[in-house]
Amino acid sequence: MNKTDIQLICSDIDGTLLDKNRQLSKKTIAVLTQLGKNYPLVLISSRMPKSLRLLQNEINITNHPLIAYNGSLILDGDKTLLSQEIPFNVLEKLANYVEDTTIHLSLYHNDEWIVPENDYWAKREENNTRVKPVVQDLYITLNNWQMRGISAHKVMCMGDADEIEQLYQTINKQHAHQINAYRSKDTYIELSHIEQDKASALTFLLDENYPSLTMKNCIAFGDNYNDTTLLQQVGAGIAVANAKKEVLECADGITQKNTEDGVANYLEKVFY
Repeated sequence: MNKTDIQLICSDIDGTLLDKNRQLSKKTIAVLTQLGKNYPLVLISSRMPKSLRLLQNEINITNHPLIAYNGSLILDGDKTLLSQEIPFNVLEKLANYVEDTTIHLSLYHNDEWIVPENDYWAKREENNTRVKPVVQDLYITLNNWQMRGISAHKVMCMGDADEIEQLYQTINKQHAHQINAYRSKDTYIELSHIEQDKASALTFLLDENYPSLTMKNCIAFGDNYNDTTLLQQVGAGIAVANAKKEVLECADGITQKNTEDGVANYLEKVFY
């Protein structure tokens, strides 16, 4: 793809843009900071906005929009462009499903992240994202949210692989028409609204903020299953070398691993 065709750059975060320490490397910061002066640079992730803003700040693109929760929340500064929440009755069902298990259920709404206890899973996510959760009983949270008329942009289920597999089967059987269930690991399930994914979110953002651009004017980087449709629909869908096999197979190109500055190296090759 010729660099003149590329008018917008977007990238997944975990496993794609961050290094082995889950940080932006010096090279990545330098390359993205420079490109962000001339191109819209959109971080597109399952992470919450607060975590994405920390990264935006490091590369000086806080004035650029971001796509959080796998596409369920699109923000442009203080303006909400799109917000798609999981139906509240599904949250109530999930609470029932995990009641007699050891599964940890994290609930996310915009910049709120609420956990039932500060356990291994909560601490692990806090370490990964550099955001601290609020600890509150699950049913108290549900009651509060119901009174406020809100639901979750994302639910994270984490725990024993066998229990997670059983929950995954239940969710697919009972709620496949309502929510996307995505497994980044055998101990994780990430849930979001069925109507949104990264590709549909980027399409929406283009229509809203960049009407002169199409998906063919975008380059996107990813590594995992939730990046597949995005990489397939943009003009240049690039997988990092550590990506899942299915992602590598659908990509237009492959760059080095995330631990080897793959995104920065590819952009440097295209633009400089």
